[in-house]
Amino acid sequence: MNSYKITGFDHCEMYVSNAKQAAHYYRTTFGFQPIAYRGLETDSRDKVSYVLKQNKIRYVITSPLDGSSLIGEHIKKHGDGIKDVSFTVNNAESAWKETTSRGALNIQEPTLVEDENGEAVVATIQTFGDTTHTFVERNNYHGAFLPGYEMYDPKELVAEPTGLVHIDHIVGNQPDGEMQTVCQFYEKVFGWHRFWTVDDKDINTDYSSLRSIVMANDNEIIKMPINEPADGLKKSQIQEFIDFYKNAGVQHIAMSTKDIIRTVRKLKSNGVEFLPTPETYYDSLSQRIGNIYEDINTLKELGILVDKDENGYMLQIFTKPVQDRPTLFYEIIQRKGSQSFGKGNFKALFESIEREQKLRGNL
Repeated sequence: MNSYKITGFDHCEMYVSNAKQAAHYYRTTFGFQPIAYRGLETDSRDKVSYVLKQNKIRYVITSPLDGSSLIGEHIKKHGDGIKDVSFTVNNAESAWKETTSRGALNIQEPTLVEDENGEAVVATIQTFGDTTHTFVERNNYHGAFLPGYEMYDPKELVAEPTGLVHIDHIVGNQPDGEMQTVCQFYEKVFGWHRFWTVDDKDINTDYSSLRSIVMANDNEIIKMPINEPADGLKKSQIQEFIDFYKNAGVQHIAMSTKDIIRTVRKLKSNGVEFLPTPETYYDSLSQRIGNIYEDINTLKELGILVDKDENGYMLQIFTKPVQDRPTLFYEIIQRKGSQSFGKGNFKALFESIEREQKLRGNL
């Protein structure tokens, strides 16, 4: 039993080559509202960060002001991508002490940061690849984000929300043979458990396959699927990610919505590109899923996938990569009872991804 409690995903920090442009993209396409900023104007001499928020989802988009810095080297190696997955905790010092005592590599010891809006404690450890986890304790902080950031005037750069509510899960891709090791890390260091699993017998096409284990914390607020490629006739999407990201890393973030049809329509009208779904996928959908509230023709028009388990059903759709390297992308998900991860959709998803891989010359 841990002496600290994780109450949710706090934020994800991306390292990108041009934070100002990336922040504009997330505001105008996904509907994220800028809430805080750190840069030269706030006496940050080495990096600039924009904090964006929609309901319970927060992203910090960071660029280096010196290309030879550690941030610059990270971008040079991996391209734009997720550097840090942060958790909100009730006690950051306890979280750091317990995880490091169990074998996690320290990146930043518990540090008190404060400004006129109060104080917070942050601490960071290493996880898979170059990815980190930060523990954020803001029990006594009342600002927009964290000390060191300047709040945006809410009348500036107004975003139009798209209905995204919270982070459902975050997926980490591993090189072949490392999935079990990473899962054991979460079991040993965090005390997490295995929530859901599939292997290459469950998820495969004529060309490629994967294995996946979903790790969850004790209250199952945090879920992190850990993937690795499996042998196939051609290169899987997991291996393509590893080849272009140059290491293990975050492949995609699933964001929930209470109305996936409305959200996807809005995102498409804003310019977000989604993976296409073959029309034949919907021919037997009713027989496979049974009765659902949504109109099948509308789902077909938008390319939304549906899967079910013993607790209900869920709807999901995946964007294309949001940068030139075929690495980071997003999932939009609406759960109607189901707590699964779309096992029944993986074949259709893989085939769609494989068509995109073929266009890139990577299949």
